[in-house]
Amino acid sequence: MNHEPIVYIVDDDLALREALRMLFESVSLRAVAFNSGVELLDSGLLQETRVGCLLADVRLPGISGITLLERLREAGIEIPTLVITAYGDIPMAVRAMKLGAVDFITKPFNPQTVLELVQKTLDDAQASALPRAPTPASTMAPTTARQAAEKLLAGVDADLLERYRTLTPREQQVFEQITAGKTNRMVADELGISVRTAEFHRAGVMKKMQVQNLAELTRACLSLQDHLVSESD
Repeated sequence: MNHEPIVYIVDDDLALREALRMLFESVSLRAVAFNSGVELLDSGLLQETRVGCLLADVRLPGISGITLLERLREAGIEIPTLVITAYGDIPMAVRAMKLGAVDFITKPFNPQTVLELVQKTLDDAQASALPRAPTPASTMAPTTARQAAEKLLAGVDADLLERYRTLTPREQQVFEQITAGKTNRMVADELGISVRTAEFHRAGVMKKMQVQNLAELTRACLSLQDHLVSESD
């Protein structure tokens, strides 16, 4: 495996593409930029075994960022992906996260925020690629190890579910709306409340769910999806 981390940038905006490439190279991160998802796929670079992350706009010529994620999944290519989206494209970003994107970045963005997010994504990818010493769980019989992992994940979901249940009925409505990509104005119109009230409830949701931003709230929503569906039946 090539241990030098790399950032793949896919955006049809030349100025933004070059700005991102230079931003990463300014902190000694290798970056390769592409005009489209097709160009990236045709390059064959994603077939290499190396630590990297993909930064892709959801709206691209040829195939969209969403279709690119679908193609990567079909090809069995696993790479942590951050999607770039305009504010109005939040529903597409939510869809991208359902396809496995780890986070999304809304335009206009702060360069330092992007750097920190990309570095964290690469650090996580590098950590997961390192050989691991046997642990009690990994030395168990396969069924027992799987049960232990499921129990751990169930505990995480249970914690999230407990937080969700602290939301008031109105906050649960707002939770549904904003994780579907609705703006405060759209939430207000949908629920028949003022924008200020929608903002107030949104702040309450974020606090009770213990998240810092919409991407974290969306991940929480995806983790809870099965529980929420079963409770609504």
